[in-house]
Parts: sequence; structure tokens; C-alpha cells
Amino acid sequence: MDNATLAVWQHGLITAGVLILVAGAALVLHRIAFAVGERISRRTPGNIDSGVIHYGYQPAQVIFVTLGLIIVMPTLPLPEDVRIGLQRLLVLVQTAAIGWLAVRLTNIINDTVAARYDLQAADNLVAREVHTRVRMLQRILVVVIVVITACLILMAIPSIRQIGVTLFASAGVAGLVIGFAARPALSNLIAGVQLALTQPIRIDDVVIVEGEWGWIEEIRSTFVVVRVWDLRRLVVPLSHFIEQPFQNWTRRTADILGTVFLYVDYTVPVDAVRQELHRLVQDNPLWDGQVWGLQVTNATERTVELRALVGARTSGDAWNLRCQLREQLIEFLQRQYPDSLPKMRAELPEKLSQAASAAAKPARSRRRPTAAGPDATQSGEGAHDDTLRGPEPPAREKPD
Repeated sequence: MDNATLAVWQHGLITAGVLILVAGAALVLHRIAFAVGERISRRTPGNIDSGVIHYGYQPAQVIFVTLGLIIVMPTLPLPEDVRIGLQRLLVLVQTAAIGWLAVRLTNIINDTVAARYDLQAADNLVAREVHTRVRMLQRILVVVIVVITACLILMAIPSIRQIGVTLFASAGVAGLVIGFAARPALSNLIAGVQLALTQPIRIDDVVIVEGEWGWIEEIRSTFVVVRVWDLRRLVVPLSHFIEQPFQNWTRRTADILGTVFLYVDYTVPVDAVRQELHRLVQDNPLWDGQVWGLQVTNATERTVELRALVGARTSGDAWNLRCQLREQLIEFLQRQYPDSLPKMRAELPEKLSQAASAAAKPARSRRRPTAAGPDATQSGEGAHDDTLRGPEPPAREKPD
């Protein structure tokens, strides 16, 4: 091995050793800094500092290491072109790590809002408004951070920077092409901004979309996840809620009215059913204590339609309350007024009724005369035998 090769190996080993030592020292410094920050956050009442420690731990490791390597890079015995290439690579990694840190720190906003506004409260209208607005703004902020980080990384590369200048020179045509290609994504992003400002839907709203009844579970930057009542997930683009009509059952308040329909006979005592409904809702904890009523809403040729109207605090309580009241009212009618259940009536004409009565009587036995003459008496048995036997055949003449 000549001296030149030995010198290259020595420089390489020294460089690797220095890089390892600097990276290790940066990790130790990172650990000490975050340990001190964690101890300080435990003594403070707020959640922001603890959120910074939690979400910034991993990205900060990369930032500490790359920063230390960038600082010692000019002192390493490396060729100039190699040193410049490594410095640019470290700058790119550090830029990506800073963007990663910024994206993770946006979760602190959600945690702060979740700690202050409880979605599980009975009256959660304000909480749903705040959660929806904050989540939408967080999604938009994440998109902006990612775009800015990507632009900084690309502009740090000289060859790509030259491509960017060329594209900027033809920005008109490129803008039209990119805008047309990204039209669905851009429309959903714009719809996300509109939803954050106008809020036609909120987190945990009860909606009917595409004929499906469910709750708003997630609002992303380009789509909404609706949790259907049977636990299916319906993914709907954000633009659908801006361009298409849909039903929002909890737009103003979480309270909701439920209806129970009963179809009974005309002989039903409506007042008795109304009193029973009042008793049932008073004993049911799902009732909101405000709205109840029973009305005759329709009458057909066979049945009468009764509509029971009750109020509940949430849509889930309203569904369960309706099912329970329907079952209890049917049981009440079966037990107290079975004749008031739906039935079919039929009326027979008078002549047809008389004919049916005559047919129901036993048929009279008929007698038939015999060859013994009218003075001869026949028993019932004989008559029956003659009737079955029939007329006798004529006598044959004897030959001479």
C-alpha cells in the first residue's frame, strides 16, 4: 500500500470517526434538552409545552444531528466537491426535518381544542363547530407546509432550480396544464376552505348523504368520512357538500324529534293511547322532557294512522326511544284493546245470508212410493233400499 492510498484511508477513517462522534454528541445533547423540557412541562398547567415535547421529539433528533454535521463539515479533510455535495445533502435533510416538525406541531392545536371542548357533552353544538373549523384549518395548514417544504427542497438543487426558472418563463401554459390536471384536487381544497368558513357540516353531525344515514366521523382536506348506522364508512368528496343537496339533522342543535306510527282500527280509544304514551315517555330516560304528543294523522278505508311525536337529546337516543315506544304501545294495545288492532270487515247481502242459513240446516230425507200400493207402509230402511235398487227389469216370455 503506497502513501497516497494510506492517506486516503486515514482521511476516511478520521472523517467517519468525527461524523460518528458529532452525531452521538448531537443525540446526547438532544436527549438532555428534551429531558429538561419535559421536566419543565410537568410543572406548567398548559398542554402546549408538553405537546411540543411529544410531537417534536423525533424530528428534533434529525435536526440536531444534521445541524451538528453541517457545523463540522468545513473542518473535515475532504475534497471540495465532496464536501459541497455532503453539505447540500445535509441541508436538504434538515429542511425536510423542519417541515416534518412543523407538520407534527400542528397536532397541538387539535389537542388544545379537544381538551377545552368536549364532543361527548349533551349540548355539543359549540364544540362541534370549533372542532370542525380547527381540523379543516389544520388540514389546510399541513398542505401549505408540505408544499413550501417541497419547494424549498427543489429550489436547493441547482439543476431543478434551472428547470423551475424555465417553467416560470412559460408560466401561462404550464399553469393552464397543471390547473386542468389538478382540477378535482383543487376543487376539493377550495371546498375545504368553504366548509371551514361556512360549516354546513361539523364533526359528529347527523346527515343523510346519497340515501345513507350516519354521522360525520372525519373531515379531511379532500374528503369526508361518514359513519353509517351499520358501521360502514361512506367516503364523500368535499365538493359534494358544496355542490349537491344533503340533509343535516343537527345543523342548529343536537336535539331531534322522533316519530312512531301506529295503524289501528277505527274503534281505538285515542285518549287512552295518548295517556299511555305520556306515561311511557315520563318513565323513559331517553326522553328529553320537552316534546311529546299523539295525533291522528291519516285515515284509510281500513285503519287509522296514529303518530306519536317525541323529543330526544341526540339522534341515537331518538332512534332507541322510537323503537322502545313502538314496542310498548303495541304491547299496550294487545293487552288492553285487542279489538282495536287492524281487522277486515265483510257484510253479506240479505238474500245471500238467508241462503247460507238454509244450507246450514240438515237436509230432510225424502220418501219414495213402492209397488205394494199406497196403503202399504214403508219403513225408512225399505225406502232407502228401494231408492238405491231402482226399477226391476221386465219379465221374459217363455217359448212354446
